[in-house]
Amino acid sequence: MTRAALPPARRAALTMAVALTLAGPAAAQSPRVASLIERPGPALAPTRSMQAGDRLADGTSFTPPPVVIAPRRPPARGDAPPGPEDAATLLADHVELSGNQVLTASGGVVVWFRGARLIAERVIYDGNAGTLAIEGPIHLTEPGAEGTPSEAVLVADAAQLDEDLQDGLLTGARLVLARELQFAAAEVRRTGQGRMTTLTHVVASSCQVCATDPTPLWEIRARRITHDAETRRIHFDRPQFRAFGLPIATLPVLSAPDPTVERMTGFLQPRFRTTSGLGFGVMLPYFITLGDSADLTLTPYVSASRTATLGLRYRQAFTNGAAEINGALSDDDLEEGTRGYLFGAAAFRLPRDYRLGLQVQTASDRAYLLDYDVTDADRLWSGLTLDRVLRDRLLTSRVGRYETLREDEDEATSPGLVADALWERRVRPALIGGEAGLQFSVHAHQRDSGADIAGRDMARASARLDWRRSQVLAGGFVAAAQARLDADLYRIRDDSRFDGTEARAIPIGAVELRWPLLARRGGAAHLLEPVLQVVWSPDIDDEDRVPNEDSRLVEFDEGNLFALDRLPGRDAVEGGLRANLGVTWTRIDPAGWSLGLTAGRVLRADPDPAFERYGEVLAGRQSDWLLSATYSGASGLAIANRALFDSDLNLSRDELRLGWLKPGFELSAGYLWIDAVTEEGEARDVSELTAATGWQVAQGWRATAETRYDFVADRAQKAELGLEYRNECVTVDLSVSRRFTSSDTVRADTDVGLSVRLGGFGRSRDTGAAPVARRSCLR
Repeated sequence: MTRAALPPARRAALTMAVALTLAGPAAAQSPRVASLIERPGPALAPTRSMQAGDRLADGTSFTPPPVVIAPRRPPARGDAPPGPEDAATLLADHVELSGNQVLTASGGVVVWFRGARLIAERVIYDGNAGTLAIEGPIHLTEPGAEGTPSEAVLVADAAQLDEDLQDGLLTGARLVLARELQFAAAEVRRTGQGRMTTLTHVVASSCQVCATDPTPLWEIRARRITHDAETRRIHFDRPQFRAFGLPIATLPVLSAPDPTVERMTGFLQPRFRTTSGLGFGVMLPYFITLGDSADLTLTPYVSASRTATLGLRYRQAFTNGAAEINGALSDDDLEEGTRGYLFGAAAFRLPRDYRLGLQVQTASDRAYLLDYDVTDADRLWSGLTLDRVLRDRLLTSRVGRYETLREDEDEATSPGLVADALWERRVRPALIGGEAGLQFSVHAHQRDSGADIAGRDMARASARLDWRRSQVLAGGFVAAAQARLDADLYRIRDDSRFDGTEARAIPIGAVELRWPLLARRGGAAHLLEPVLQVVWSPDIDDEDRVPNEDSRLVEFDEGNLFALDRLPGRDAVEGGLRANLGVTWTRIDPAGWSLGLTAGRVLRADPDPAFERYGEVLAGRQSDWLLSATYSGASGLAIANRALFDSDLNLSRDELRLGWLKPGFELSAGYLWIDAVTEEGEARDVSELTAATGWQVAQGWRATAETRYDFVADRAQKAELGLEYRNECVTVDLSVSRRFTSSDTVRADTDVGLSVRLGGFGRSRDTGAAPVARRSCLR
């Protein structure tokens, strides 16, 4: 192996360390080469030369010395002497050095210089001119960028480059950016120290091209394409877009980001949308960067002369948070006048772990949000939030205004302005043990109406002190004791049925006994746990109760079977002496699946009037039976069912959930049945199915479906279908949805959407939802 060092020809010295893999006699292999090079004429190789690794007479290995060629002219004044990073390393089968500063390397040539790697068949370096004449096939890359988004690969038949391997001319070349977008050109010229790459008579595509089938799915042909490595933008001169080899469209000029770009001003992928209300339309977003931390997207939407819409999205990131504003203004023939919406949100981190949130939501009408596929929400909230969450304390507060879009709700008699604040601290008292908590909360809401009863306004200040301690007893029993004291002060206006001020204090005490039993049989583990909990709190007199604004939706499930109070809010409180009974059984199989059963019931000394009004399933001296079952399988299947029924086995509520997740397929489904008698405000039973699924139909093809079906009305409320195809160069997304519900303000509607994204322009965001179909070439 022989090394040679070649000084620079122009500015900084170019030093080449040449590692030779000897395939036969070559020049510059003798220890006497240094003196021979100074003579005119070529250096003659000896008949037999010592090679790297040969043993000398003293038993040591032979290492050839470097060969230094002095520059014909000194470096320019002020240039720093060459350092190790300025050295170029060359590997070749044959190397020849001539006296006129010409180095010729041939046979498997590899050159590394300043992060660039050149692979070629033959390289001729002219030290006087500082140029490289290269014969191919040529492969020029930056190994340090391999596998990164900034990777660029140049392949050519022949090239003439400068000594920095940056600027020059390449013929029969192909440029590949980020392993995604490729250009095939008759000629490639690089200037500006590799910044500008100009390709002439060029074809661009991100599709896999095979020798047996050279026609890509899509391609862009142009007279000239220029890639600016600094701005990372690609400029096309007279581009012609082709699909399956057929011309589709021609433009005078076109500019697009290269595959490494995440954010750049320009048009985003268009979306085509057809609805029964608006007809066929096109949305063409235009993205504008406003520095590194902000951007603006303007989306014109024109639909069959039936709407003229301008959508807006503004985003900004701060050192301690972020903000986003979305909105649109529309002039259509669905409603008179200008319609639109405005949604905004911001979140900020404040000192001492505080978090501040801001939200704005408003719309001209609910039908607008549905017509333009914004959201299904029918209540909008605007306001401020302030939170702080630590290990042993919590602060959460919010103040804002609700805007209702429901037809059955009056804006004037619905609580509009609402404020809430809660502070809680958890401690472990050393004297009595266990865990204790102290909580303070404030709530207030105001209606726009001043009418009696319907315009009621209310404010409440509350305090809560609670304590719980558990103890393991002999025989494996687990005993627990709980205590809680609630104090509330109410201020009530515009409701003649109640006093203007109301105060109350409600103590609650409970004892609990559990007996967990564990057994193993056949490798499976069985856990059986019966539970008895006795709770007491004073009866709440009907005449003394306050208005119930927040405890009207009562649930009964495994989560609150052993709760001290099953009413969700603070206005209504569960009272009286009661016993919560339950038993759970769980089987865990070594094969990876598990099965769990829970059964429970609530027994009361006297009926609680609160449940007579708001929760039929918990009314009377005996509640309905609660029975739930869960199954979790090793194959990704999970099933959960919860049923409520009385002593006569009359079913009042049943809820079934099913989830199945495996490679290439996911399913989520649920069925709900509610007896209208047990639900306040329900005029008819609820029997409803919801399901959403997605599956990998084939390589690159993914389908999704979602539905909501009302069995009582015997019709679907909503149905959606989606189909996506993705390969290495294109993503096509087709969606079809139908909303069947209609009213005076909401129309039944069918929506068909289509979007197409070409790969290679801007960095793609792979969601990983479906494998990409890649074209394979047969060899």
